[in-house]
Amino acid sequence: MTISAFAAGTYRFDRQSASLVGMKNQLDGLARQLSTGRTAETYGGLGVARTTSLSAHAAISAQDGYLTAITSAETRVKLTSASLTQLKSLSDSTRSNLSGNVASRNEKLPATTVQLAANNLSAAVDALNQQAGGVYVFSGRATDTVPVVSQQAIMNGIPAEGLDGLKALIAEQKKADLGPSGNGRLIQGLGTRTVSLSEDTNPEARANFGFTLMAASSSNSASLGVDFIAGTKPDVSLSFAQQPADGAQVRVVLQLADGSQKTLDLTARTGEAGNAAGAFSIGNTAAETAANLKRALGGADIASVQSANPPGVTATFANGRAASTSFSVGNGVASGDTITLKLGLHDGTTKTITLTASETADSTSTTTFAIGATPDDTTANLSRTLQNALTAAANTDLSASSTARAALNFFEGSPVAGLSPRRVAADGNGFAETASAKTVIWYKGDTAADPRATATVQAGTSRTVEIGAQANEEAIRRTLAGIAAMAAESFTSTTGTVDTARFEAVSSRAANLLTPSEDEQSLEQLGTDFGLAASSMANAKSVANTTKATLEASLDGVDTVSTEEVAAKLLSLQTQLQASYKVTSILSEMSLVNYLR
Repeated sequence: MTISAFAAGTYRFDRQSASLVGMKNQLDGLARQLSTGRTAETYGGLGVARTTSLSAHAAISAQDGYLTAITSAETRVKLTSASLTQLKSLSDSTRSNLSGNVASRNEKLPATTVQLAANNLSAAVDALNQQAGGVYVFSGRATDTVPVVSQQAIMNGIPAEGLDGLKALIAEQKKADLGPSGNGRLIQGLGTRTVSLSEDTNPEARANFGFTLMAASSSNSASLGVDFIAGTKPDVSLSFAQQPADGAQVRVVLQLADGSQKTLDLTARTGEAGNAAGAFSIGNTAAETAANLKRALGGADIASVQSANPPGVTATFANGRAASTSFSVGNGVASGDTITLKLGLHDGTTKTITLTASETADSTSTTTFAIGATPDDTTANLSRTLQNALTAAANTDLSASSTARAALNFFEGSPVAGLSPRRVAADGNGFAETASAKTVIWYKGDTAADPRATATVQAGTSRTVEIGAQANEEAIRRTLAGIAAMAAESFTSTTGTVDTARFEAVSSRAANLLTPSEDEQSLEQLGTDFGLAASSMANAKSVANTTKATLEASLDGVDTVSTEEVAAKLLSLQTQLQASYKVTSILSEMSLVNYLR
């Protein structure tokens, strides 16, 4: 251990030196604070305030993260809302044009309407393929996938890949609905003073195609007798070629009470998950699984089924009775006597045919039959007019129904295995049960059950906002189906003749697709979802900014310093230091000789 030398006056000079060094350090510290505005350069330099600083900075960083996420999401939500607004505008434009053209009965307008619908469909595809920051907003979680194929592919398919488009499905549906006789698959017979009419003998065909006989009546039952026999529902059994794997999906189309159809997609699940809505339980055997599927449908009437193969779902139709009616012609048929036939279509609409007896009638008439010289002649005339009326109805109302149903079926198509659009079976008596691989799948994005949940924004510590969207949502599908139904049709023959009756029938059904009912999702509801999301994010943004400002204010005096206060301290310290230097300099020069002088 070394002991420093000690002499008289050493302690005083050491104290003075230490004081000067301390003041110099304080001066340097104040100068640094003045230039940086910070209390210290390290958290350790803050002393006991470092805990407060660390906590506040972490909270501020979190708020910055929320604000960054919200700002990015706001752009996406605005673009999604703008696309939905565009879709609504296109839907309204198409519907308004349909109503105006039907009312005007201008033969030049059908072609214009078809062209407008085609243009609107193309614009709708563009709206659904919008991007925000490289993200396709209507693809759900598949953000790098273009959600909708081109308008050309939708209409005409992709021939190079062997894929059919909507026009092919419409032609297929029309052929199946019209039947071999072109009268809506009805069987008409002519007997002695009797005209008979019955539905298709195939129960599966009756469930899916053509007209159904609903009622028949006569204004003069004594001379024009009517015998109507209502049909009965067939028995439908389900089976699987193989046990479905967990997650396999099956498409079932149900026949509703009003004659229309509804599509359900159900998922095979193991355990308790099979009891959830939209699911059915996988049993110990394929037969047990099929029974579980039917139980999940709640006894609803089945029109068709479809799946991938495997599992290969099959529906077998048996029994049931086809509805039938007969008209008997006797003596005394008078001019003005009528028979009325009510027909049902598989879109839930009805068609009423009224045939009136007259002294004379054109052989091509669809409304009037001539009273012949004998009851047999009158019967033949009635049969011919009935055939004319059924053919005309099949080529207008039924054809329009085929177009609308095929369009809705096409846009229900999904990229999920087994859920492609339904195709007519090879025998023409039902829909194919194995999903076709020869149809364009118009939507390529995600297929989540909850589209909103496919994209979320963390807008606060425990606050998330759902902003996901998918182009295959019900309201969008129906809008595209309504516009495409018109765009796919042609109402002008090669000779320039315009089929105004069919145009009006298709227009009516397209307008129905573009007008959602109370229990159907609408574009307005989708817009409301994103309006609420935008409002929620705006509120969260305001909270985050306020919280950040409060936290930053709490750091005043902890992390940061008042430049005015530091400057004042700095000037004061400089004055003290200069004075100290001066005194020290004077004292260092003093000696006894100088004092004696």
